[in-house]
Amino acid sequence: MAALSAGPVEYRLERQGEDTVIVFHGGHMRADLPLGEEVFLDLGYSLLVPSRPGYGRTPLRTGTTPVAFADAVADLCDHLGIGRVAAVVGVSAGGPTAVTMAARHPGLVRRLILESALSFLPYPDRRTRLAANIVFSPATEKVTWGAVHALMRLAPALGLRMMLADLATQPARRVAAALTPADRERLVTLFSRMRSGSGFLNDLRPCLDVTGEVTQPALVIASRNDGAMPYAHAESLMARLSRAELVESRAASHFIWFAEDYPAVAGRIGDFLAGA
Repeated sequence: MAALSAGPVEYRLERQGEDTVIVFHGGHMRADLPLGEEVFLDLGYSLLVPSRPGYGRTPLRTGTTPVAFADAVADLCDHLGIGRVAAVVGVSAGGPTAVTMAARHPGLVRRLILESALSFLPYPDRRTRLAANIVFSPATEKVTWGAVHALMRLAPALGLRMMLADLATQPARRVAAALTPADRERLVTLFSRMRSGSGFLNDLRPCLDVTGEVTQPALVIASRNDGAMPYAHAESLMARLSRAELVESRAASHFIWFAEDYPAVAGRIGDFLAGA
């Protein structure tokens, strides 16, 4: 935990090389749930993963908007003695915070990577928003995830298909069957530990679009099979970012890291980070 002027921030820091990569994970995630980070560690970067407001032990009051939390994480970098950030990575609902940090702190952040990321388009649709406010309300969030965790423990195959149903455009049974046994186990473990706290409903609030203010090189990675984040979000980011390149993943779901082509995608990430 770091006590900053904006408020407390929970974070995980893995120090390796001189340069650091910051990862803003998406909904239902927190600092102690790693996902898709190996590529950066394998390349020798240090890794800073903060829990976004409302997730883990970072209270919502630390930053209810991407602007406020981006500034808080810049303060966290100063607190930790991090003077150079090789890239800020926005995963899913962490996308707007990553974009905002790149826009507001160009002297600190050199590059921007967006993975299955939410843009600033209106999101989600009205029906999904209403359902989320019921399922993840303060009164029901703990019960919802208690049921999910129990299902993952008692009937993991069924639980996995249930969770993938909203994360893929293809039938969940087909998507689950295509996963390797190791990847199925990793996803079951991940779903068994997720919580929404007060962060997920906060992620559904509209926020200030600063995409056009980003001057750094950007890498946008997305799959057309993503059932959670329509491909239109990647297209919007590409249209608004002045120095962006697009990598189209062949992943069968929102999780680009569990696809046959991910080694090639990871290679593109390495090349992008090594660019001049």
